[in-house]
Amino acid sequence: MKLLIDTANLEKITKAIELYPIVGVTTNPTLLAKEKVDDLFGHLKSIQSLIGPHRDLHVQVIGTSFEAILEDAHTITQHLGKTVYIKIPATPQGLKAIRTLKNEGFKLTATAIYSKLQAHLAVLSGADYIAPYVNRMANLDIDPYESLNSMIQFILNEGSSSKIVAASFKNLAQVSEAIDCGIDALTIDPDLLDDIFAFPSLSKAIQDFNGDFENVYEKGMTLSKLK
Repeated sequence: MKLLIDTANLEKITKAIELYPIVGVTTNPTLLAKEKVDDLFGHLKSIQSLIGPHRDLHVQVIGTSFEAILEDAHTITQHLGKTVYIKIPATPQGLKAIRTLKNEGFKLTATAIYSKLQAHLAVLSGADYIAPYVNRMANLDIDPYESLNSMIQFILNEGSSSKIVAASFKNLAQVSEAIDCGIDALTIDPDLLDDIFAFPSLSKAIQDFNGDFENVYEKGMTLSKLK
């Protein structure tokens, strides 16, 4: 499974790629708006520079019509290159654009997926990734995990190369359940990623280990100083 982070914040990206096995960054218009930058593509180029060529960047279109989506996709790649994944909401206009852009050699992520059938159509349209919204589906009383399993099975049955990058998580329980479904990738807010380690028992265990060691050896002793 691949791990991506869902943010446009340079500080959070820097920290995450230093600490965790991150393979990419996903952005959307809301995340970019939070950064309040004047030079949008300059900011996205800074993200590319931070993550390097071996990690993926996903950038979402703003347009909603077929023509506007195509224009946005070409604009994004003109600034950032053809290695970037173009995120396109899986609407009827979006699916049409995905089919067209796929024929032009674009890398594509179908996003804003709330249902199995919507995901299936995105797969059939040729999306490289489909991004189902786990928490938002749950809020609509849609079982996200049953939906993920259905999407996985559909991809297998079709012999498709499409992959699932699960998104929209509220808590770590949702993340764990999505992983258990066998998804290909997930994208997560870096703050939620940090929460994996934010429980008292972990800190206490480390303190106990070090305390036991210091009861025998002097405080501050390191393994390299032992004879």
